Amino acid sequence: MTRRDLQLAKRAKQLPWDIGKDIEFSAPISAVVPAAKFGEPKAQRIEMRQNGTTKQDSTLGHLIWSVPEIISHLSTMYHLRPGDVILSGTPAGVGPCKPGDVLEGTIEGAGSLKVTIGQPV
Repeated sequence: MTRRDLQLAKRAKQLPWDIGKDIEFSAPISAVVPAAKFGEPKAQRIEMRQNGTTKQDSTLGHLIWSVPEIISHLSTMYHLRPGDVILSGTPAGVGPCKPGDVLEGTIEGAGSLKVTIGQPV
């Protein structure tokens, strides 16, 4: 999830815009699937539906950098350990969400996740 209002305001002032990505409770994840069971991340379909309408539909093969390349690069800056979560970009089709929206995401072979957007706190 991204708070575009915060991201764009900071970017307009040429400030780091990470605050637009660092939002409490904005990165729910499904159960973790071991890499050996999942296989090479390449052709698996990734999809996100908002209120039953498909908004994002792609495959992991469309990532700009492969998963091994991402892990290799991040390993030069961080001590990655089993269980660490790496978040990357998103397929085309981003858009606004509002309280009450139901988001359903799936990655073929990795499972699914369903969340309802709550009221701001």
